[in-house]
Amino acid sequence: MTPNPMNIAYSHTQKAPLCLLIYALAVLFIALGVFVQDAPPIAWLFPPIGLLMFVLAASIHHLTVEDRGDALAIRFGRIPLFRKTVNYADIEKVEVGRTLLLDGWGIHYSIRGGWVWNLWGRACVVVHFKNGGILWIGTDDAENLVAFLRRKVQA
Repeated sequence: MTPNPMNIAYSHTQKAPLCLLIYALAVLFIALGVFVQDAPPIAWLFPPIGLLMFVLAASIHHLTVEDRGDALAIRFGRIPLFRKTVNYADIEKVEVGRTLLLDGWGIHYSIRGGWVWNLWGRACVVVHFKNGGILWIGTDDAENLVAFLRRKVQA
């Protein structure tokens, strides 16, 4: 968390080793495509799949959550393919929570309801919206994010 006493700002980036596994798989796919020339499907399919995995790994390299004045911005990775903005005016309440093991990582709908945006670990902030929706934001800074959001929602 990067507090600024002048304008209650928040910015936090969580990093995780998940992207390293995907980078390794990308290298493996490209290498198999290059070195296994006697199996045409592998030679044709694996290099493009490997390149796609490189892009995916870069797009989930980290998870950044930051204040944008009237909204909270959530985005994955160096390549911001996956991002979301949450208006503070739409938030009813927030609390510290934990995702289920079944929730896993990534962006998906939770079996408990609501969307999960999680990079690594199970700690999260549960955002309850005025319209009844729920957002589970995975973070290794849950306490500070909840405190910040409570200040913004009350303001």
